[in-house]
Amino acid sequence: MPTPSPGRTGRRRSRFLVGALALALAGSLAACGSHSDDDAAGAGQKSSGAFPAKVSTKFGTVTVKQQPKRVVALGWGDAETALALGVQPVAASDWLAFGGDGVGPWAKGKYDKSPQKIGTLEPEYEKIAALRPDLILDTKSSGDQTRYDTLSKIAPTVGVPKGGDQYKQTWEKQTTMVAQALGVPEKGEKLIADTEKEFSDAAAAHPEFKGKTITVGSRTASAWGAYVRGTGRIDFVERLGFTNNPAVEKKAGSAFSVPVSEENLQMLDADLMVMAPIGTTAKKISSDPLFASIPAAKKGHAVVFDDPNISQAFATDSVLSVRYALKNVVPLFADAMKK
Repeated sequence: MPTPSPGRTGRRRSRFLVGALALALAGSLAACGSHSDDDAAGAGQKSSGAFPAKVSTKFGTVTVKQQPKRVVALGWGDAETALALGVQPVAASDWLAFGGDGVGPWAKGKYDKSPQKIGTLEPEYEKIAALRPDLILDTKSSGDQTRYDTLSKIAPTVGVPKGGDQYKQTWEKQTTMVAQALGVPEKGEKLIADTEKEFSDAAAAHPEFKGKTITVGSRTASAWGAYVRGTGRIDFVERLGFTNNPAVEKKAGSAFSVPVSEENLQMLDADLMVMAPIGTTAKKISSDPLFASIPAAKKGHAVVFDDPNISQAFATDSVLSVRYALKNVVPLFADAMKK
């Protein structure tokens, strides 16, 4: 779970802004006179569509005047979404530290040329400006106004949707926004329809999920937490018929998760518990006496992700990763519910 540090972020943003904008201007002037190797790499996009394209965001309607050729994907899952739509970002953030091209195995091989890596919680504005982007995708992020203002001075920026602060953005909405910005709304609609059918088929195959309560949480090296409605993980399980743990929802605020103290760990109890290790191991969760004492764990109605790919697919919640998760997570849920 991302943990922003507002004070340090604000100071860095202020310091980077002047340099970022200067580089953006210099890059734009240079781009008017010649085509570089980077231009050639960025121009290898296959998408096409009607422009100008308009995308509604929390910050207002963003207009993309012409087919973007140099896309920078910063939001959680934005790069994978662009790739699913046939566009290869020239730079992207690697939120889950995949390494390589910065995407999970479900998106392997979709880049012809590896993108430059950009920071996540604190984007490297100077580096972004130097890339001379003509579109920035930041549809799943904090929704911070300063972050958006700084990025939008570099290039048209598609930020979070209304109500999408703190990563509360579904793969469906993300796909729609990115497809609109890239001028391929019909392609986005088909991706969504195909994926929704896979969810419907999975739910139909497992009627035992319907109406059952579920806790989707995580444990770091030092803390426990549970995710709330409006986030990708909960959207995923709700599409399968589950209901998010009411005790968790009572604690929900503006953040995408709620902290759970060890004294209140019983709050995690539900018909099914699903836990992901972050900076720790699955064994440390399963073997924890307090976790093992929760009724759901005692009954065997608990899934603790021990395969990093499955855990990361579930966490990424992009149009590509959810399909991978459906194939690999649903059987784990079904097995646990049978016990």
